[in-house]
Amino acid sequence: MKKIALEEHCMVPGLAAYWEGTMADVPKEIYERIRTRLFDYGEMRLREMDEAGIAKSILSVAGPGVQVETNTATALKTASEANDHLAAQIAPNKDRLYAFAHIALQDAHAAAKELERCVTQLGFKGALINGHSIGHYLDERQFDPFWAKAEELQVPVYLHPADPPVQYKSFDGYDALRRATWGWTVETGTHVLRMVFGGVFDRFPKAILAVGHLGETMPFLLWRLDSRAKLYGVKLKREPSDYIRENMYATLSGMYSAEPFNCSIAALGQSRVMFSADYPFENWVTAGKFMDDVQVPEDVRSAVAWSNAAKLFRLE
Repeated sequence: MKKIALEEHCMVPGLAAYWEGTMADVPKEIYERIRTRLFDYGEMRLREMDEAGIAKSILSVAGPGVQVETNTATALKTASEANDHLAAQIAPNKDRLYAFAHIALQDAHAAAKELERCVTQLGFKGALINGHSIGHYLDERQFDPFWAKAEELQVPVYLHPADPPVQYKSFDGYDALRRATWGWTVETGTHVLRMVFGGVFDRFPKAILAVGHLGETMPFLLWRLDSRAKLYGVKLKREPSDYIRENMYATLSGMYSAEPFNCSIAALGQSRVMFSADYPFENWVTAGKFMDDVQVPEDVRSAVAWSNAAKLFRLE
């Protein structure tokens, strides 16, 4: 079955140092395999897409990117250059490769302008944000100009994991838990809930959020979120679960297991779940095989693998 993949990473020269700083504890062989694929926009990437039945892929610069840059001018310049480089790299395969804008939120008004440039001039399909921006989260009012522009353009904002500003003491002695195993789920799920409980989707009711790893546990928590919001007197126009169901999409990236997949479909609806792999940190063939083999009705498989993303990103 043909597929569209959404959380698929690449690298540009100006941002490599940011990413390499996060890979110090990764074995050299694995690091080299990932790095080679991040910088490849042609033969290797397309061949591995074909092996997994992936017809189209939306690329994004691997984190942490400019989200960790403390100099605003540097962040803005680096992000703009990254987007220009990415546009040039995908141009030879524009029927198969697309892109999310790399956005510096250190200046929200400039971020809004860069998002508009990327969407209207470069043909990008939205933005991918690598977590908090030097400790600032997307629920903060300072980011409203960015949300207003994303809502106006009707393009998704894909929230990607990042390390927390300060590591949790509860992980002391358990480094394997700090990042992809568990820590990023805690950090990213909390970021999503800050947006929900902070009223982002009351202020911007047509804004679109995409979240990987089958929604970072959100589908599993809907009833409890509504229950506790009432208990604590959270003032929102709707229940938390309504925003998660109506403003958020969950993607499959890095979660190739039938039980959480079926939970996400049941909780959010089949129109709100989309295929992804998290390449090259995950394997496209593994992701593709899961999508082909998971025991679900064929209309669900087709929606998740293709039609939901095709409609949302206008890729028909």
